[in-house]
Amino acid sequence: MKGPVLAAVVVGASVLWRVSVSSGQASDEELIRRAREASNEAIRAHDAGAVASFFTEDYSLVSSANLQISGKDKNRENLARQFEERPDVVYVRTPREIGLYTPWEMAYEIGTWEGSWTESGRVEIGGTYLAKWQNVSGRWVIRAEVFVPTHCKGSGYCDARP
Repeated sequence: MKGPVLAAVVVGASVLWRVSVSSGQASDEELIRRAREASNEAIRAHDAGAVASFFTEDYSLVSSANLQISGKDKNRENLARQFEERPDVVYVRTPREIGLYTPWEMAYEIGTWEGSWTESGRVEIGGTYLAKWQNVSGRWVIRAEVFVPTHCKGSGYCDARP
């Protein structure tokens, strides 16, 4: 990367994430970690557009309940619907490992995720996730994510089998 690059995610009037990077200032791994934290912040703010700004146009999701959604716009719409139907929903993804394949400008992220909301009682769910990142025009964005549940408690939601 040559020269400084400024990237920002704005939710409403608040800047959630801003980083100025010149060659040698931040590693690709650090940029991915910062992008993940900013996407977590966008989820906390219930800003589906800001969350989707971290997706490639052909982003693919496999949810913990085996819902499969392809495309940035469809995934943004799904998030907006969740934010509307579950006003207190929060998802937090915490990276445990990030690996890069720099010749192809790709990376993987493995970590844990936690979600919670109220639906006939408090639902608390979480597990392991894998994300595939791609550097597109100098910016790390997510091409695909798979979420696997390892625990769920509260309400009838956890009793349903997908």
